[in-house]
Order: sequence, then structure tokens, then C-alpha cells
Amino acid sequence: MPGAANVTFYHHSGFSVEVKDTLLIFDYWRGENNALPRGAWIENEELEKFSQILVFVSHDHEDHFDEIIYSWDYSRLPITYIVSDDLPIGKRGKRIKPGDTLQIGDIKVQAFSSTDKGVSFYVTAEGMHIFHAGDLNLWHWREESSIREIVQAERDYYRAVAPIEQLPVDIAMFPVDPRMGGLFDAGANHFIMAVKPRLFIPMHWQNRPEVALDFARRGRTKYTEVLALTKPRERAELAFMEHELRIHVLTLAAAALKEKEEKDVALNVYAPDDPFSDSDLPVKL
Repeated sequence: MPGAANVTFYHHSGFSVEVKDTLLIFDYWRGENNALPRGAWIENEELEKFSQILVFVSHDHEDHFDEIIYSWDYSRLPITYIVSDDLPIGKRGKRIKPGDTLQIGDIKVQAFSSTDKGVSFYVTAEGMHIFHAGDLNLWHWREESSIREIVQAERDYYRAVAPIEQLPVDIAMFPVDPRMGGLFDAGANHFIMAVKPRLFIPMHWQNRPEVALDFARRGRTKYTEVLALTKPRERAELAFMEHELRIHVLTLAAAALKEKEEKDVALNVYAPDDPFSDSDLPVKL
């Protein structure tokens, strides 16, 4: 069974997933006019603690691709970029198209289809199975599309999702886009019912956090928990057990405070000649 992971939300469809000493970064974007607060940006300093970093870009739409990712210190840090084949490779990068599989160290990356541009990603890391949909969704636009267009959109979507139904998914990040109007969450609902991810996180909700929060309240099933992360750098610490999923959510301020406390309570703060050094305080091993 998989163990633990930390999922951090940045903006729109941008997330990172920590699994042990590996960091996976998906569709990082700071938003229009850098809407993501400066203190919530990913910086080189925080990347230094990871032994491998994979940066994913599902396609070239500006709300999924931010060129700042190529400003990170890839000459010094263990960064590999994995991008859809509609994007330039850049430095230390690999292109991927639907049906491709890459092995990056001990990480397995599979690309599946999208119903828009680019790909969706299925990543296996340390026994965890992580899916980021990119722009894979049932784009049906009920109030605007013709019946024929809606039927074709449904066929395309069901065809794209069918191969994923055969795979275990622990964490899924998937669009819930209210711009489509009626039945805007049809794709998300189908994905939950067909794929049964253990945890589903809505994304791409167009700066309307109430949409994500409402979907989280009504979207869960017997097999799938739904979690809305809606604040910049909001982080979910996940512990997977055979019949249980434990979730601890931290805001940016709380996460920063926790990291500071963990650093403060380190083994090296206890002097060997201190009679009280054998303490029951939590320590970072």
C-alpha cells in the first residue's frame, strides 16, 4: 500500500506533490499579472532539499505553462522537465505524447490523451499513483454547443478516460470549470465514478473557490474522498492506509510555522552533556 505524500496548491491547475525526497511539479503558473503572491512562488532554495525534481507541463496554454520554471537553477539542482510535444524542450527536458512512457530514475511517467491540447500525466513514484489531468475534461458547453457537438465531446472524453479506468489512482487533480454552464462538473463526476481515485482534488475552477468547495461537499463517494485546496500554498499532508485516508490541511502561514518548528526541534539542539537531553519532544530524524 502507498504511504505518505504532501500536495501543495499554487494557482489554477498548478500543484506540487512531495513523495519522500522526490518533488513533482505540475502545470505551475503564477496567474495573470502574477496573481500568485510573491511569498507563494516556488524558489530555488526550497528545491534544494529534494534528490529529484520532475517538472511537468501538460500543454502550451498560458494558464498551464509559466516560463519561470526555466529560471530555476537546473544546472545545480536535479530538475528534469517533462513537457507535451507541443512545447519546446528547453533545458534538461523530455517531450512526451499520448501513449509514451518515460522512466526517470525510479519514477515512471505515462502520458494519456487530453480532450484539449497536450497530454494528461500518470506518475508512479514510491508506490504512489498520481494523475494530473491537464485539460482533459468533458468540454460540452451545454448552452452553446449543438447536440452533435455535445455527443462528439462525450465520445472523445469517454475514449480518453477508458485506459485510465484500468489503473490504480491514489491522487487525482482534475478540472471543474464553471464556465461551461449546465452540467459543468459532468466530466469530474464521471471520472470519480469510473476511475475511483482515492483522493480527488478539483482544479481549473477559474478563481471561483466556492465552486471547488461546493464540489468537495457533494462529490465524494464510498471510494473517493474529495478535497478542495483553494488558497495559494495550501498544503494537504496525506497518509494512506489500507482502508483509511488521513488528511491534514495547512495554510501557507501554518505550513511555514510548522517547518520552522521542525527545524528548531532538531537533534543537534540537544547537548550531549545535558542531563535533560533525553526528551520526549518530537524530533526530526
